[in-house]
Amino acid sequence: MARRPLPRILSTGSAQIARSRELARTAADSATDVLQPLITITRGLRRLASAGRRKWADTPKDKRGALLFLVASVILIVALVPYGPLLAVITLMAAAAWQGRDGKQAKPDGPDESQAQRLQSLYEALVPYFSAAEDPAPLYSHGGGWDKAFPVHEFDETGRITHLVVRYPAYFTDGEADSRTRIEQLLHSKSGRGREYHFAWDEEGNELTVTVLPPLPTDIAAQRFVTAPGETVLGFTDPTEVQRTLPLTHGEEQRDMPPVVWRTGIRSTEPHLLVMGQAGSGTSTLLRSIALQALRYGDIVIVEGGGTGEYACLTGRDGVLAVECGLAGALASLEWAATETERRLIAVNQTRQAGHPPPEDTKRPLWLLLDRPSAFVHLAAADGRKDPQSLLQVPLRHGRAVNVTVVVAEQFDSADALSEAVRQHTRARVVLGPATAGQLETVLGAPPHTTPIAQVPPGRGYARLGTGPVHRLQVPATPDPYDDATSEADRQAVLALLPERTMPADGEQVEAGPVEAGLVKADLVETGPVEAGLVEAGLVKADLVETGPVEAGLVKAQPVEMEPMETQPVPSEAVVAESASP
Repeated sequence: MARRPLPRILSTGSAQIARSRELARTAADSATDVLQPLITITRGLRRLASAGRRKWADTPKDKRGALLFLVASVILIVALVPYGPLLAVITLMAAAAWQGRDGKQAKPDGPDESQAQRLQSLYEALVPYFSAAEDPAPLYSHGGGWDKAFPVHEFDETGRITHLVVRYPAYFTDGEADSRTRIEQLLHSKSGRGREYHFAWDEEGNELTVTVLPPLPTDIAAQRFVTAPGETVLGFTDPTEVQRTLPLTHGEEQRDMPPVVWRTGIRSTEPHLLVMGQAGSGTSTLLRSIALQALRYGDIVIVEGGGTGEYACLTGRDGVLAVECGLAGALASLEWAATETERRLIAVNQTRQAGHPPPEDTKRPLWLLLDRPSAFVHLAAADGRKDPQSLLQVPLRHGRAVNVTVVVAEQFDSADALSEAVRQHTRARVVLGPATAGQLETVLGAPPHTTPIAQVPPGRGYARLGTGPVHRLQVPATPDPYDDATSEADRQAVLALLPERTMPADGEQVEAGPVEAGLVKADLVETGPVEAGLVEAGLVKADLVETGPVEAGLVKAQPVEMEPMETQPVPSEAVVAESASP
């Protein structure tokens, strides 16, 4: 049967439609070429507007008024200048044309050959851990592809992995610490050593997110931090870990950093702190930083077991009750601290039973800072004396209720010498310097979610407050200002934070004289030694002081409420020069 020809209207219509489409395409291309400058300027204006919105959103609310005033001033000046509006329009169009250009080359959709090879080698290394012979459709298999296993991957300029999402089968035992550790160590070694990696396990979604963490800044100097009473800055951490930032001053620059804030006081759940580390890891630096912050609102007693004079800059300062480096002074200071804690407890209990607020002298914080107390263990045993740590029982158990805080710093090689009370009641923990995974988990109570680095700068470590997460930590630089190796900038930063010296320095003699009226009851001053810095007006009741002559600087010249009495002269033998304990 012969094929019937198509009607003329149908045979000629397709050709006309094709010609029409070609004409429309040509017209569109011509219009695009003609309107290309306008399209470029429009795209640039849109980008400039987006940049302006981001700038406005990033500007703090307290500075937006000044920004609006600046913009209004510029507009007014441009309007008053001859040809100002015309020049402003020309400048705006030029900026829009520059911003709207298509000078950037499109990035490739996937990784290049070297990056793909790195992902493939990482995939092959994970096959023994994420595969099973009984799996009918294994996600990981020898010779398989990495596309489904690594849905998200990012690289730096050198071709090393910076961000990676790893999918794993549901039967992998991600709830066991040993299984996690093996995978983390493998990813650490295969992705490149010398960097810190953060591992986030999503057990519900069977995904592991690996992120390379930037190094924490080590150039943060000692300064006054914007904190409330009862808050102590231990150091600074990653911005993703905490939601708070503190304004810091670094030379002439200002920046905001996320801090690790430790809260003390009667409502604190972690009232005492334990710091562990190796020699030279920055434990003394952290204690100096804590001491400078504590002196803003309270008094401190320092006991140094190392005997290296790390805290000599604090001797005789306002608020520093004692700086002891010897066994006798340490025992006397800690015995007074235990007695003072008991006195505060009794005073607070009596006022509460009477329905009155706590006395003012029990509200002022008292800090006990002990650096390497284990050094006194053998000395005390040789002399037949008690271990100074045994005197921390009362401050550790009951100090929170009366604003008494204990901070202990010790080295790993002497960790066995720490008393059971120190281990049990110091729920805030810090580890500085290089440490093994076992040491970190023993001290912190949980392993960190990051890998350690080979070269650890001083003051670098981890912190955990109670049962909270483990944070990376960098302690602010607070070196000994009397050390010759300290830079001049750091020395001046620490000296600027020191309180005024209110007690005579070592070797200075104090002339004998009568006891001032209203400072000490004369009938309480008898013969016998009293340790320096242990009697503070308003902190210790007079009847708690053992009989003996009062050394110079032991009684602070502050009026104490007492009944009227006549002053009596004290013999010159009753006032002796203040001397540092051995």
